[in-house]
Amino acid sequence: MNEIFLALSDPNRRKILEILKKRDMSVGEILKYFDIRGSSLSHHLETLKKSGLVTSEKKGKYIFYSLNSSFLERALTKFFDNLKK
Repeated sequence: MNEIFLALSDPNRRKILEILKKRDMSVGEILKYFDIRGSSLSHHLETLKKSGLVTSEKKGKYIFYSLNSSFLERALTKFFDNLKK
């Protein structure tokens, strides 16, 4: 759970999640929405992957990232259920 909140604590990572709500995208496509270096974006994507919020799939020479919305929903439900106890 801590990894999820750490991932969500950064505004760039939250923006990535908003962007990926639309569709799966490659790093190059996501980068068009930002004014940061590709290495910084890759770091943010890796943090999101480690938290489980984003998944990746290699297609040809590109890696496409997608929002793992079901995981996010389950994690937040579990978090709020624990608050009620």
